[in-house]
Amino acid sequence: MTNIHVDVVSAEESIFSGEATFVALPGESGDLGILPGHTPLISRIRPGTLKIKLADGTEENIFVAGGILEVQPGIVTVLSDTAIRAADLDEAKAVAAREAAEEALRNTHDKADIAVVEAELAMLAAQAVAARKFGQGHRKH
Repeated sequence: MTNIHVDVVSAEESIFSGEATFVALPGESGDLGILPGHTPLISRIRPGTLKIKLADGTEENIFVAGGILEVQPGIVTVLSDTAIRAADLDEAKAVAAREAAEEALRNTHDKADIAVVEAELAMLAAQAVAARKFGQGHRKH
């Protein structure tokens, strides 16, 4: 089977760059699966888990807080404001941040602030789910 090159970049750093046989991620309209030879595509992505099946058969899991996906012949690029390797996720921190955001939501009445906090809550909820799913003892390597 042919491989596809995958680059995952956050606002801070390059998170992953390497060869893969399959990529799965949460697209704006539903989950996407990308194999080598996939039709070119640009799509927004939702907060959730990006799964990269490496050429050696192992799997790399990365939490993305939304962003943009670009598929070109031979290359997949994921641009995300926030991307965290599953091994680096901390469920307790995500839950604490979500609780702080929920408190902020209860105390604000400005519609613009409410929209910002609601978006942050969605991202933190997805991060907590990913942390729980790929927490200690559940990693696929």
